[in-house]
Amino acid sequence: MNSETTKATSAREVIFHKACLGEEEIAEVTEAIRSGWITMGPKTVEFEDKFKEYLCIRAGLAPDRAFAVSVNSATAAMHLALKAVGLSRGDEVILPTNTFIATAEVVTYFGAVPVLCDVEEDTFNLDARKLESLITPRTKAIIPVHFGGQPCDMDEIMELARARGLAVIEDAAHALPSVYKGRVVGTIGDLTCFSFYATKTLAMGEGGMAVTRREEFARTIRINRLHGISRDAWDRYTLKGNWYYEVVDNGFKYNTTDVNAALGLAQLRKLDAMNQARARIAARYTEAFAGSAVAAPVIRPDRVTCWHLYVVKVSNRDELHEKLREDGIGTSVHFIPVHRQPYYKSRYGYQESDYPAANRVFERALSLPIYPDMTDEQVERVCSRVLAHAR
Repeated sequence: MNSETTKATSAREVIFHKACLGEEEIAEVTEAIRSGWITMGPKTVEFEDKFKEYLCIRAGLAPDRAFAVSVNSATAAMHLALKAVGLSRGDEVILPTNTFIATAEVVTYFGAVPVLCDVEEDTFNLDARKLESLITPRTKAIIPVHFGGQPCDMDEIMELARARGLAVIEDAAHALPSVYKGRVVGTIGDLTCFSFYATKTLAMGEGGMAVTRREEFARTIRINRLHGISRDAWDRYTLKGNWYYEVVDNGFKYNTTDVNAALGLAQLRKLDAMNQARARIAARYTEAFAGSAVAAPVIRPDRVTCWHLYVVKVSNRDELHEKLREDGIGTSVHFIPVHRQPYYKSRYGYQESDYPAANRVFERALSLPIYPDMTDEQVERVCSRVLAHAR
């Protein structure tokens, strides 16, 4: 293959994901580095404030009605959220089997048990109709996962949780900015955990945020993100700070950095524009696949997804994945259900027959590229090749 052919092939490639980064991010990170403060510091505090303000404005809340605490991942956020609600050894937490393993993993950190719930076959979200049968005297919390960005049935989940005295921790790793019946995700459950991983709708490379309207939860998470120290330890290195500190809990090293927060500030300013770009791509996909062998995502009319993922269902998923790869188009699968993972299946005795919808979803689901920098030509190429190969 000569160099001209190689260039032509490269130009036709569509990778699965590319973060939308530009001069805004470079300027913010440069400012952070030039300040000399590269770990957790003033940029982190600013990002927390701006993120909370963003959610509150969309939710019609005063900024002082919510708290946002940044950490180094959504996994860390969920771990600390579970600690904040008092999860203990032997407790149970209900979560969907169709999720990234971190959602179950954090439960096991406490010696608690992840209790898996089957999902809705059309939305891939936790099936709220099956929740009540899974509740036992040991149940402590429910973790609904807003798959692909579409919010779960939060009214039903919250009503059941309130009646049974359970905490609700939303796994919103996919759901910024998403809306449920006019309410922005981040203001519904007891705590909400967001991800800013490199592939997310707001990309910081690594990062996460725990959001809550309960001050005591925020205080616990803030203390435990940095070794259980009683106040913001970073502040003791400023001129207004003091060297003295006390360790008041058995905490963790989960803080983020000002370099990451600088990326977050730039990304937050253009979050709505990036979201609109994703929505346009999703609309084009849905239009192209209408009436074909490709089942497009089903979005409930009373909620708005941020389109973190665009997941189709086909009868020849593995073949389609391979054909698209040969065509230079990247795809992925979200997710291999928790009950099929060897460690969890062996440790907790999950039976595949208990999760029929999740099994059917897994066997047919394929995630297509969807990110703001996709060109119209790339989108049309994906549409064309998917239709050519799907059955």
